[in-house]
Amino acid sequence: MATTAPATRPANPRFSSGPCAKIPGFSLDMLADAPLGRSHRAAVGKAKLKEAIDLTRDILGVPADYRIGIVPASDTGAVEMALWSLLGARPVEMLAWESFGEGWVTDVVKQLKLDATVKKAAYGEIVDFKTVDFDKDVVFTWNGTTSGVRLPNADAIPANRAGLTICDATSAAFAMDMDWAKLDVVTFSWQKVLGGEGGHGVLILSPRAVERLETYTPAWPLPKIFRLTSKGKISEGIFVGETINTPSMLCVEDYLVALKWAKTIGGLKGLIARSEGNANVIADFIAGKDWIANLAVDPATASCTSVCLKFTDPRITDGAAFAKNVAKRLEKEGVALDAGAYRDAPPGLRIWCGATVETSDVQALMPWVEYAFNAEIAALSQAA
Repeated sequence: MATTAPATRPANPRFSSGPCAKIPGFSLDMLADAPLGRSHRAAVGKAKLKEAIDLTRDILGVPADYRIGIVPASDTGAVEMALWSLLGARPVEMLAWESFGEGWVTDVVKQLKLDATVKKAAYGEIVDFKTVDFDKDVVFTWNGTTSGVRLPNADAIPANRAGLTICDATSAAFAMDMDWAKLDVVTFSWQKVLGGEGGHGVLILSPRAVERLETYTPAWPLPKIFRLTSKGKISEGIFVGETINTPSMLCVEDYLVALKWAKTIGGLKGLIARSEGNANVIADFIAGKDWIANLAVDPATASCTSVCLKFTDPRITDGAAFAKNVAKRLEKEGVALDAGAYRDAPPGLRIWCGATVETSDVQALMPWVEYAFNAEIAALSQAA
């Protein structure tokens, strides 16, 4: 039992699942080229936004005939735009296995009032995609940020589906391989795997999604920030940098810096390798331990970004209080900030392992997790 504090501390204790750690070596000086005080509609502003779109396409390998737009209100805004603009043309199937997926169910069933088929899985599990009817429009998260489980691949999605696949990929993009041919709408935010600043979302549309937009008009009114078409045609300007509302050019510059850093480490392959390497450190550490485990039931679905852990020691009677105290102790020691489980998730820890996190910091953190656990177990014994 580790009763003395480990000698090594993480150099960067930021393990929050969003906003996430900045790229290694980040400083505000890197943003000196941001066109502050200039219009985003000026040539310099449009050029920056277009560069961000082009680099996103390059690094993620987005097909040339897919459109990429920068949209307001982070990933939430991007998902809402898709749901309100595209759904209602055909039956809908909603898949949820964590809180954000549950949120999209609420929007579709209670706000849009669509008679959707809803399939749910408990935290730590995912819906069986072999049971999903892809002749319907299907909405799902690729990676459950609050549950630490992900779709391992898109093999179960048929290429000749009749419906659209709408995928919230906010904590998967830049850290996991996604089969673009199987995805019609993909959304994410900058503040996850690349550690960008919050408030901006990215919306990626396949040709099939564009066709839906141009041939279907929803029965409900659309707010201005949701409108992707004009006079029955896709608003092409959105997908070349003419944003619907005013973006922060400082945040755009920050995203560009992160994208260019990604290129230096090998692009998508390098980003995935860093995330997987970080998650493997945790997997190796907890292997064989009887007091901690991954929340993911099936290792094949375990996330490599938002790694969720649960405490399994039978001496713990109040799991929520215990986990909260461990997280507080880690924060007080200055070794892990914002590492507690999401409020709607089972009690435990959530350690961000995205590409901006250094593997050496995850390696330094894990002995501290054991130290904090033992300290809290000792406190329980004393209280008894």
